[in-house]
Amino acid sequence: MRIEQLEYIQAVTRLGSLRRVAEELHLSQPALSETVRNLERELGVNILNRTRSGARISDEGRELLPYIAGVLEAVDQLRRAADDQHHSNRVLRVGTVNAATVGLVIPTIREFRETHPATRVEVVDAREAEIHRSLREGSLDIGLVNYLRGDDPPPDFDTTELLCGQPVVCLRADSPLATRPTIEVSDLVREPLIEMRSGYVMHRYLHRLLDGRTPLFSCSTDGAEMGKLMVAEGLGVTVLPDFSVVGDPLERAGTITWRPLASRQVDVLLVAQRRRSGPATRPARELHHLFVKRAVEFGERAA
Repeated sequence: MRIEQLEYIQAVTRLGSLRRVAEELHLSQPALSETVRNLERELGVNILNRTRSGARISDEGRELLPYIAGVLEAVDQLRRAADDQHHSNRVLRVGTVNAATVGLVIPTIREFRETHPATRVEVVDAREAEIHRSLREGSLDIGLVNYLRGDDPPPDFDTTELLCGQPVVCLRADSPLATRPTIEVSDLVREPLIEMRSGYVMHRYLHRLLDGRTPLFSCSTDGAEMGKLMVAEGLGVTVLPDFSVVGDPLERAGTITWRPLASRQVDVLLVAQRRRSGPATRPARELHHLFVKRAVEFGERAA
């Protein structure tokens, strides 16, 4: 049984004769008639009543019409789904709060590109609330966000823990604070402080850490990458998860470094999130798998 055989039967029902169907589909009438006869032989049913004046749907054929329509509708849905997946395969969008971009995101995308050279990956820097909104709207495939241990992620997302780290002070390698094994909160307030803008987990953590104390000077920025560049340029120090600093090109070059905080620590998590509702495309699933795989390798290197 072939799909076009069912389509021909549906067309005969609509147009009323094999001749009209043959004209519309640009087929020869004998070829069309033989195709329909093959279907009838396979089903063991005379779908058409043939007379000298033409062919019409038989009573038996009319009983089969709802099933024929159902099969053709299912095929149409399959084609639409495949077409949607084809287009979605071409672009994957990853939202990230820009922590661990260098150490995790870039190697993951590099590996993904080797097996999906025709798929473009867009990395979008945004705050957590913006990433969650875009995931719900379907304009992002994967979101990478930070949590503090004990935070509850939204229940409408599948959340996979990728990295677990500790907050550290990121500072220039030639800073006097770099000679110390740990940094006290009192040291932070005597330094120009670069903080993440409101909406980032590290903004919330830093204000909890300072507990109302005011630093010598402060400025704010979006994302860890700009914060590290500002540290490298001597504008101050910042507090980031250790996995955002370790292995960074600036750290490998010896421009920036990091020191643990002396105060009690809390785990900072980097997680990958996806919508629970709606199926993910195969490339999106494979990219998510690579993030998990690379996170394991990243953690082993950091240890």
